Amino acid sequence: MPHNASRYLAEGPRVGIRHFTYGDGAEFTARARESKDLHHPWLFPPESAQAYTAYAGRLIEDPSKAGFLVCEKGGTGEQGDGAIAGFININNIVEGGFQSGALGYGAFAHAAGRGLMREGLDLVVRHAFGPMRLHRLEINVQPANAASIALARGCGFRLEGFSPKMLFVDGAWRDHERWAITAEMVTGPDRR
Repeated sequence: MPHNASRYLAEGPRVGIRHFTYGDGAEFTARARESKDLHHPWLFPPESAQAYTAYAGRLIEDPSKAGFLVCEKGGTGEQGDGAIAGFININNIVEGGFQSGALGYGAFAHAAGRGLMREGLDLVVRHAFGPMRLHRLEINVQPANAASIALARGCGFRLEGFSPKMLFVDGAWRDHERWAITAEMVTGPDRR
């Protein structure tokens, strides 16, 4: 890598975003296990090497998905530079006239409440509306997941509706709120 080249697709003051790699498995699964109480009952990231390989493989190889790791910059000690703070995935990417994707995300326990995911989500949104050329991103959130709703709201997503029994999560069909953002909400109406 050239001296001044970044390992990140985009970066802010405290975090950078990059794609998943198979080599991230050990750190990702350790952080997922450490964060089990934070994530339950909302999401269930892979906690084993085999589960991570399958999960990362879908994000790496399926063109209808894009996975991003939110990594700390300049950290010291146990959470050193490049430590994974969380993840943001764009699923169900549809091109053509739709140019849309559905977001899913999670912070790891050591990073929760520090504003790192907000910075990371802002970077992913700008990357999606820039190099990825998407027009709309949607987040589906269970109504009781206050932290996830606060993140969506804080990053400029608007509440668009309520979908009863929308997704099968943790053994049952769960209600979800639909939050969305369009390129014009971030970059203005002259984007082409």
